[in-house]
Amino acid sequence: MELRKVIAEIGITTLVGADLAREVRGGYCSDLLSDVLAHAQAGDLWITHQRHLNVIAVAKLRDVAGVVFPRGLRPSADVAARAQAEGVNLLIAEGTAFEVAGKLYRFLHP
Repeated sequence: MELRKVIAEIGITTLVGADLAREVRGGYCSDLLSDVLAHAQAGDLWITHQRHLNVIAVAKLRDVAGVVFPRGLRPSADVAARAQAEGVNLLIAEGTAFEVAGKLYRFLHP
């Protein structure tokens, strides 16, 4: 499913829209970078509370479709700038990680 459609359907906001035509294949929830490196798949939307520069590096390495920050959390301007430079989509959701994951799952698996 195209990222822009997922954004509209589950009610998340784009902070950095590097490639909104990106295909979303699934989702992954984790705050442990090593866990994401080991298990996230290309095309996943990664839901995390972590908001530092290493998130951008991990997102790029795993080729995720985007990073979703739940509870309205926002990364700093330097993190957003790095995401833009690296072509990583950053998204903000108002709900909890659990709520966002549930909406994403229901949308991708009707």
